[in-house]
Amino acid sequence: MRTLAKWSIQDYHLMIDSGVLNNRFVELIEGEIVEMSPEGPLHRFINDKIAEYLRDLLRGQAKVFESHPITLSNSEPEPDIAVVRLPNTNYLTRHPYPEDIYWLVEISNTTLEEDIGKKRKIYAQASINEYWIIDLNTTSVIVFREASGDDYQSKFTVTEGTITPLAFPNLLVEVTNLIS
Repeated sequence: MRTLAKWSIQDYHLMIDSGVLNNRFVELIEGEIVEMSPEGPLHRFINDKIAEYLRDLLRGQAKVFESHPITLSNSEPEPDIAVVRLPNTNYLTRHPYPEDIYWLVEISNTTLEEDIGKKRKIYAQASINEYWIIDLNTTSVIVFREASGDDYQSKFTVTEGTITPLAFPNLLVEVTNLIS
């Protein structure tokens, strides 16, 4: 039986630095280099809209990154949105680590199975305490909270009203600004 060779974060960074992965749209997931799905216009539009909205809400409190890597123990995914600690200069020489991350957002229409399955698991294993999936098919937000092991202790779905992120208990995020 053959075994798939796994890549470390260091190996992956060496490949990036050497140019081997130039012009490849990939991310490292559990030691495997995985091609990412192409981004359609609707996904890009929603991603941009949500990021701008969160930047307005969080100005001076957090940095909102769009589709940039985060570094976990054996993965370097590129979530659609990562809300991370300031100052932004923390990320001059590295990507955000789990302890830098307030919450992550994935926007899903064709990737829902992957976002609910593998991505949820790796984010929970990294102790990222809050993870939202914007489900474009059902126009809803699936919220996962309280990472424990390889899953989350809390899950709920909303289609209206507000969500208060765990890291910002005085912040009200309008659901309609996320799904419409």
